[in-house]
Amino acid sequence: MRLRELSIAGAWEAVPTIHSDGRGAFLESYRSDALAEAIGHRFDLAQMNVSASRRGVVRGVHYADVPPGQAKYVQCLRGSILDVVVDLRVGSPTFGAWDGVRLDDVRRSAVYVSEGLGHAFVALEDDTTVAYLVSEAYHPEREHGVSPLDAQLAIDFGLPPGELVLSDKDRDAPTLAEALRRGALPDYEVVRAHIGRLAGR
Repeated sequence: MRLRELSIAGAWEAVPTIHSDGRGAFLESYRSDALAEAIGHRFDLAQMNVSASRRGVVRGVHYADVPPGQAKYVQCLRGSILDVVVDLRVGSPTFGAWDGVRLDDVRRSAVYVSEGLGHAFVALEDDTTVAYLVSEAYHPEREHGVSPLDAQLAIDFGLPPGELVLSDKDRDAPTLAEALRRGALPDYEVVRAHIGRLAGR
């Protein structure tokens, strides 16, 4: 497995080696040692989530309070998605920037999203299934969102706007500027200190 850091610090693409023959294919979709070496600490698995979506469904931009935050390891088991990482850490050199990786059932790559970063994806075809390994169990009082359609973020989901399907919660989420005014976004230095503690445990 090869790990490549994205343009936003704390986000990585994990590219597996796929062994194919007449029977099908085999790959290591997750390696704790390889990921820990890349991110500098162990990734503790607390919960696994699975979503099924039709083409055009957008989920996110979601994030959790830090500490403890919620790191994610995202894989597309069926179909294809554009997986998007958004830097929501106030004070970060790349605050407000986003990066995207296509995940599908051919390349079988995954994306690791560190604590403090926002995460979203759009399903690019019907019957798309996504699995998320997460470092903390779901606690609704610590979960937040930013509008994926925020003009300031200008996320290009690769589909016509009229094809995008959002939940009411995601459609009503605040813009980045509104979340910043409310003091609802993660602080870059707090996030760095928290990850430093994870590395030192």
